[in-house]
Amino acid sequence: MDEKLETLARRSDEIDELLARPEVASDTEQVTKLAKERAGLQPIVESYRQLVAARGELADAEALAKDPDPELAAMAREEVPALSARIERLDSELRAALLPKDPNDDKSIIMEVRSATGGEEAALFAGDLYRMYLRYAQLHKLKVDVVDVSESGQHGIKEVVFEISGRGAYGLLKHESGVHRVQRVPATEAQGRIHTSTATVAVLPKAEEVDIDIKPDELRIDIFHSGGPGGQNVNKVATAVRVVHLPTGTMAVSQDERSQLKNKTKAMTVLRSRLLEHKIREREAQTSAARRSMVGSGDRSEKIRTYNFPQDRLTDHRIGLTVHGLESILDGQIDAIVEALRQDEQTRLLQDDA
Repeated sequence: MDEKLETLARRSDEIDELLARPEVASDTEQVTKLAKERAGLQPIVESYRQLVAARGELADAEALAKDPDPELAAMAREEVPALSARIERLDSELRAALLPKDPNDDKSIIMEVRSATGGEEAALFAGDLYRMYLRYAQLHKLKVDVVDVSESGQHGIKEVVFEISGRGAYGLLKHESGVHRVQRVPATEAQGRIHTSTATVAVLPKAEEVDIDIKPDELRIDIFHSGGPGGQNVNKVATAVRVVHLPTGTMAVSQDERSQLKNKTKAMTVLRSRLLEHKIREREAQTSAARRSMVGSGDRSEKIRTYNFPQDRLTDHRIGLTVHGLESILDGQIDAIVEALRQDEQTRLLQDDA
């Protein structure tokens, strides 16, 4: 690890020298490229230099601990535990920083929430999850844009597709994919019996055109009247768009906008993201190490979490995490859960890298 870190430190110094040269400073494109690289290196290099300094201080303290002067030796011995702990922390942080990054972590996401088993109660729960993610996005200053929504009869949601835009959105929410189970007395149940219902969540990294190459002759585009909000406009103008990728049968629909062009743009965004997800899953299936490093498989059929209302308890089955306070959780307060899942992923990657 030290060899890698030393190489990065030398590269950081080299970039500083390059940026100081007049011929480089006058080249805006090169300056931008070098500054971006330097910004990525700086936190790691700074931590490495702190580690080197702490190691030097520890060596000095251990040497002084053997000094004939008992008072000086005692003072040195007192410094050793704190320095050792600091070195351990910096070492752990640097090992994590050097792990291979998921190239999609910085992307925005397309998120899909669907009611599953449980009829109207499942639709109500899907609506709860949707609002939980909306609130979480608001708390993290992420932008939400609805692509398509199908509501149930009692203000629940059969299916909703929406985009969450912002740097790092996928890295934060990628572990939400899977089956979410709720155990509670439904508002529709007069007998007070506890029901178990489920909803599925899918989190897709938002794909750009450069990520997925789609030829025009591979698409079928259908235009139809929207069934969603829009007032009288939905009865006059066909603006909803369905895009089908013929080679795979993958489909995306957008009907939330009044503009046919905007709906087509949104549908294409979802389609590219679904095709990218399929491509990622195929690649991961071929790489056993990558599959082991994941928190679960991310498959929509995998039960990942239970929301138990009678006991006010959430349990994430993948990492054995149990937390209480469902009211605040459904109000978007899921930072502790997100962080626990990210830490577990990091631990798995460190084990694979060992």
